[in-house]
Amino acid sequence: MNVSISYFVNFTQLYHLINKKIIIMAFKLPILPYAHDALNPHIDTATMEIHHGKHHAAYIAKLNAAVSGSEMEGKSLEELIKNHTNVATIRNNGGGHWNHSLFWTVMNPTGGGTPQGTLAAAIDDAFGSFEKFKEAFSNAGATQFGSGWAWLCVGIGGKLEVCSTANQDNPLMPGLGCEGFPILGLDVWEHAYYLNYQNKRPDYINAFFNVVNWEEVSRRFNEAK
Repeated sequence: MNVSISYFVNFTQLYHLINKKIIIMAFKLPILPYAHDALNPHIDTATMEIHHGKHHAAYIAKLNAAVSGSEMEGKSLEELIKNHTNVATIRNNGGGHWNHSLFWTVMNPTGGGTPQGTLAAAIDDAFGSFEKFKEAFSNAGATQFGSGWAWLCVGIGGKLEVCSTANQDNPLMPGLGCEGFPILGLDVWEHAYYLNYQNKRPDYINAFFNVVNWEEVSRRFNEAK
């Protein structure tokens, strides 16, 4: 192999290695599984556009900047939020990316109603009825002081639990007193609802149940068992 060909091969290999590294490391904004206006009137178009295109995108940009060139580079999002919560930029922005990525999938324009099958049975077992679960989940969101999230999780032993976390924390993070595998999450930061509901967070929470994608929540529940 002559020098020019050898140089070309080595350069090509380096180019692919660099691009592969970029692909592995760079977290990307997920595409919404529905249009921005699809959840109207429960969640308005402007809120969805800003929430997804601005807030979520900002978490991702800051997360990518935080891991670039560090020992955390190349790690999965789950690894980051489970093992590096001592780093504030990872905790806040990694949590923000993970939480919102779940949030978009557990809503659907044709959602609402009640869960079916094994998830419905598990909810009845843990809470007594769907209505009692809804009350517990709504209360967790309504009483979360300041910004945060309400969660339905599969806890230790496979039992369903409701809890809430502050800021962009989530139950995958250790030491919160709210640990488990999240299958349903509700964003109660003001940017998630203020354009339409102002200070009426309970109204927003009630509206959320009209768009819950119980098929996706059930899928996550079965995955966690």
